[in-house]
Amino acid sequence: MVRRAAAPACQTVAVSVKVGETAPSFTLPGTGGRRYSLSDYAGQVVVLVFYPADDTPVCTRQLNTYNDDLGQFEGLGAQVLAISAQDVDSHERFSAKHGLGFPLLADTDKAVAGAYGTLGPLGFPRRSTFVIDAGGVVRYAHRAIAGLTFRPVSELVDAIRTAS
Repeated sequence: MVRRAAAPACQTVAVSVKVGETAPSFTLPGTGGRRYSLSDYAGQVVVLVFYPADDTPVCTRQLNTYNDDLGQFEGLGAQVLAISAQDVDSHERFSAKHGLGFPLLADTDKAVAGAYGTLGPLGFPRRSTFVIDAGGVVRYAHRAIAGLTFRPVSELVDAIRTAS
């Protein structure tokens, strides 16, 4: 009963970071043996992708799709960063297996996911995508309810163009 009562609070947090607001800062360990901070990309558009788990069918399709079209993001000067709750070792294996060309960041305590309002009921991560402009302002936000699909590259490219 206590967990069910807490679920609405998680849903309220899910809309806390809105388009037009400053993106919450973070520093997380990631692939390539380094730590990544949002501030590392000041002056650049960031596509921030929260995904539920490494090596799951939809997440694998999503990240492979973004990787296949990485040139479109890079052509607009945007950096893709993907975040999930798995540890760096899991991310390294997943990234190597699929040849991903962007960093995977480990949010093992889900603090960053919480700051962006991407945790659903009972603390499960929701597939969510944000476009953050060069000044650190959220210009696009999508939080999936079910997470069985993901935002297409064309939609994200349009959001990047609007944010630039």
